[in-house]
Amino acid sequence: MAIRKFVSFFLQTITIGLAVAFLYVLVIEPELLHRQDRIVEVREIPETATAPEADVQPPAASGEPSGPVSYASAVERAAPAVVNIHTAKVITRRVHPLLDDPIFKHFFGDRFTNTRKEVQTSLGSGVLISRQGYVLTNNHVIEGADEIQVLLNDGRSTRAVVAGTDADTDLAVLKIDVADLPAIVIGNSKRLRVGDMALAIGNPFGVGQTVTIGIISATGRNHLGITTYEDFIQTDAAINPGNSGGALINARGELIGINSAIYSRTGGSQGIGFAIPISLAKNVMTQIIEKGHVVRGWLGIEAQDITPQLADTFGLVNTQGVLIAGILRDGPADNAGLLPGDVVTSIDGVPVADANDAMKKISARVPDTLIELSGIRQGESFSVQARVIQRPVLTQPRT
Repeated sequence: MAIRKFVSFFLQTITIGLAVAFLYVLVIEPELLHRQDRIVEVREIPETATAPEADVQPPAASGEPSGPVSYASAVERAAPAVVNIHTAKVITRRVHPLLDDPIFKHFFGDRFTNTRKEVQTSLGSGVLISRQGYVLTNNHVIEGADEIQVLLNDGRSTRAVVAGTDADTDLAVLKIDVADLPAIVIGNSKRLRVGDMALAIGNPFGVGQTVTIGIISATGRNHLGITTYEDFIQTDAAINPGNSGGALINARGELIGINSAIYSRTGGSQGIGFAIPISLAKNVMTQIIEKGHVVRGWLGIEAQDITPQLADTFGLVNTQGVLIAGILRDGPADNAGLLPGDVVTSIDGVPVADANDAMKKISARVPDTLIELSGIRQGESFSVQARVIQRPVLTQPRT
């Protein structure tokens, strides 16, 4: 009997509470009945509705910096200036070693030729630097080509001529004669920071213009054995065969590098790609256009980085500087009195970090000017002045 009264009392209490809540919502806060409806309306935007596109997401509530949600504007700005490059060259192949055998020739004479001419084609990319038709690309893309065809982003195709090449940086400049050409906006690669966004545009595997995205993984990469003068941008934006010579751009669509090489064990992208910074490429391109070749200073020395072991041997306090490992006889350095075993620590009063830094400082000097080298010789300080000459042009093709 007591339990039945308790249950009855409990149900009455709940009923009264619900009635009071209903009256409160109905009389005092009637807008609560419509709040859920407003939430649903915001979430379910009709597909036919139009809204302005946004490139940047709203600031995060936590105060963390926000980033672009789309790089379409950057790509639209740069892509028209990126071109596909098709090359063709005639090569001669041996048919079979047996045809050169003296016994075979004794019986058959010269009726069978042991050579056969074939046309070898390759694909690459390039970047239109000016509306006058100059295209910047890699030297290895067009090296040895008998014919070069440039395919523009708008579908037009034209033949190109080589304005000049520079094997030491793996750069080449082509010239095309077409009206109404786009030109890419050149950025500042010297301001790049690790973590900056980067996009690679090119023609990988010949599938057509493709855009990949990543970040700047490192700057100033050298000692890779790719070129003589190395100052590469490293990126994890996918770069594959066919991307060579294409554009590496920033989030604003500005050119910051020329895609040049990949590190790969399979031939495909593994997230380690290298691009020539536009600060270096622009200087090479300007000299090629104005002079037809690149002028660099040269002393005729073989420079070597200083290891901790070498530093102990020569009594140096650190590894900063460069060891002169060899000197060309009767070259500028030899005539100036520089000796093998000298450690050069500064050039023109500016400290030298390593061999790569020393070679860049020397090559940047105008030929027929004096350069001062200071350092340590057999434990004593020394300083010499050498007259820089123009670096000889390589007579043998690079491999």
